[in-house]
Amino acid sequence: MVPGDAAAQGLSTASVSAISGYSVQQIRDLEALGVISPVSRAANGYRRFSRRHVRDLRAYRDLATAVGPVRARQVMREIRTLPRDQAVALLSSLHTALSRERDGALAAQRALRMIRAEASAEAEPAAGDSMTITELAGALGVRASTLRFWEKAGLVLPERVWSRAGAARRYPLPAIREARITAALRAAGYRIPDVQRTMTALRQLHDLDDPLTALESRVDAIAVRTLALLRAGADLSAIIMECLDHEPRRP
Repeated sequence: MVPGDAAAQGLSTASVSAISGYSVQQIRDLEALGVISPVSRAANGYRRFSRRHVRDLRAYRDLATAVGPVRARQVMREIRTLPRDQAVALLSSLHTALSRERDGALAAQRALRMIRAEASAEAEPAAGDSMTITELAGALGVRASTLRFWEKAGLVLPERVWSRAGAARRYPLPAIREARITAALRAAGYRIPDVQRTMTALRQLHDLDDPLTALESRVDAIAVRTLALLRAGADLSAIIMECLDHEPRRP
């Protein structure tokens, strides 16, 4: 129980709205969605909230900032029904996911800087340029089978050109850049899952004039989300502890 909760029973929906910043309708919706625990009713049928509900709304706000509202709603429901160890593991996984997202953005920054350093020493391909798999493999110093493996792993996305002889891979400028970034990261010791996260981060920056600046903004945004998750942590831990008496028995 939140300190002082017993003395703070009987908050009206309007009071909770003023305290939490959510509208009256949002509070009703969040109760229906299971974000906050069920609310008792007074004899006249009006909802009577407690400080625990205010805490739940605060936790949800921070959690939604950290992982998005859809995932936050799922987590708020699940931590009340999962066994304690699984609920704690769920919260830990949220921190792990944010950490991996940050690692991917930082790796993407490093890869772009490596590619820019290379570009300063050689001519950058023109927008209409493309390469065959043999040409690109030779340019990167890797085998054609390596490029095919990277394609299978989703790291490089070539095009297919059809002729009477069948389909052949062609690598336009975006695919050439992906291959160069992949080669640079692999040479720096990055594992395939690390490179996959990096490429995901980079592909989300398409059509941006300055992807390095965008990645710096993304790292800053992840820091804000991480702080929000840390703020939510104490409230979520309290919710888990309150649910201990209702922890499902294991067979």
